[in-house]
Amino acid sequence: MAYWPHIYLLIFVLVLWALEKCFPRVMERAEENLMIIVISSIMVVSFGQVIARYGFNTGWDAALEFNTIAFSWLILLGMSYGIKTGIHLGVDIVLNAVPKKVSKALSLFGAFAAIMYGLILLDSTWLTLLGIDTRGGAIEYWSKMYKIGIGSEELRYPLFMQEAFDLRPRVQRWLVLVILPISLAMLSLRSLQAFIDIARGKRDMLISGHEAQDLVKEHKDALKD
Repeated sequence: MAYWPHIYLLIFVLVLWALEKCFPRVMERAEENLMIIVISSIMVVSFGQVIARYGFNTGWDAALEFNTIAFSWLILLGMSYGIKTGIHLGVDIVLNAVPKKVSKALSLFGAFAAIMYGLILLDSTWLTLLGIDTRGGAIEYWSKMYKIGIGSEELRYPLFMQEAFDLRPRVQRWLVLVILPISLAMLSLRSLQAFIDIARGKRDMLISGHEAQDLVKEHKDALKD
């Protein structure tokens, strides 16, 4: 079935939306814990590599590739998390200078643009409905990697896993790239949620351009003494 990746991804997004509606705190903690695990793994591998190199003249051959992949996972996960929590920094001078209705309209446009950005990168084939001749996207790229089944450059499964599950030595590239369609789907979902919140008046804007000002206000009396 040619469109099975799209169907599975749609199911994932619907399940994610349902879980967030039913268990918002649990989902928030799960997302934060996942990013903490990724950050911690980068720190552990980097620190261990330094000790191994300078202390024992050895090291993990796949350390650089692992850290590169982990850092890319962190960035991709952080896109949607930043929109969800409103921590993306931005320039809000125009939004604060115009009337409130205009500011709301601009914020809605920004959220809409974020939705379109995520959807186009996720799968641009839907643009053919608008007469634009294009194809490709994260879903197609990931599904191609899944069909080809090629492995990563340096990442290897541990020997016990190779023997226990009869795995090829190299970690499949589709496992590494699975974050691409998932993160872009989450980006579109979070942007849609932000759009709805802005439209309902629960949220002022997509960004948090006034974060520095708020921090100054919060700590203005800290050095009085």
